[in-house]
Amino acid sequence: MFGVVPKVIWNKLYPCDENNLCNWAMRCLLIVDEHRKILIDCGIGDKQTEKFFSNYYLNGEDTLPKSLAKHGLTVDDITHVILSHLHFDHCGGAVRWNADRNGYLPAFSQATYFTSRRQWEWANHPNNREKASFLKENILPIIEKGKLQLIDSDCELFPGIEVLLFHGHTDGQVITLVQYKGTKVVFMADLLPSTAHIPLPYVMAYDTRPLITLQEKEAFMKELAQKKYVLFFEHDIQHECCTLQETEKGIRMKEVLTLEDL
Repeated sequence: MFGVVPKVIWNKLYPCDENNLCNWAMRCLLIVDEHRKILIDCGIGDKQTEKFFSNYYLNGEDTLPKSLAKHGLTVDDITHVILSHLHFDHCGGAVRWNADRNGYLPAFSQATYFTSRRQWEWANHPNNREKASFLKENILPIIEKGKLQLIDSDCELFPGIEVLLFHGHTDGQVITLVQYKGTKVVFMADLLPSTAHIPLPYVMAYDTRPLITLQEKEAFMKELAQKKYVLFFEHDIQHECCTLQETEKGIRMKEVLTLEDL
C-alpha cells in the first residue's frame, strides 16, 4: 500500500499486524438532492466465493444495504452509480446474483451506472499486472442490461457534481467533486487512499504508472489546499475526511473531520 516507502516509516502512520496486514475501509459516498440519489463506488459485494473473500480477511459489521437503511433507503432507491474504477473492491457491489444464482443482475435495479470510457476499455482488455483486479462478473452484466454510460473527459456530470479523470493508479480513474455547503467534497478513491498517502513519495505499488500518480497528486493536492476543499477517503479506516495546507515540507493534512462536521 505504500510502495517504496520503508515499513519502519509507514507503519508509524498506518500500523499493520504481525502478518504485515493493514486494515482498510471500503467507504462509499451517498449524494441526495431533489432529483437524484447518487452512490459513488459500492465496495466488494457479496457474490464471490468463500475462498476469494478469505484472501482479504473481511471484518466489521457494515454492509451497503444496512448503511442505506440508516437513511431510509434501499438499493432500489439509488438512481445513479458512479464507479471511480473497476477494481473489485470498488465495483463488486455493483452486481448481484439473480434469484436462482445462475446469473447476474445490476444490484441497483433503477440506477444508471457511470465510469470512464478509458477505464472500461482498460478493464475489458486487462494487462497482466492488473488482470486479477478486474472480474468480468463485476463488469459485463452492467452493459448487458443497458445500464452503463461512459465518460469521455472531465465534465460536470450533474449540477454541482464534477468528474475528473486520472491515469496513474489505473487508466481513466474517475475522481468526483461535489459542491456542498460552500465548498467541494472530493471523493479521492485510489488517487489518495488515506491521509497517510498525502506525502508525495507515498504511492501504492498497485499503481500501474507510479510516476504519473506522483505528478497527478502533486498538482491536484496543491489545488485542493489552495481552494480549501474537503477530501473524502474511501480506504482510510481511521479518518473519513480532511483538509490540506501548504507547509515548508510540502502539502500536509490540516484538519481531520467527518461529513457530519460539515
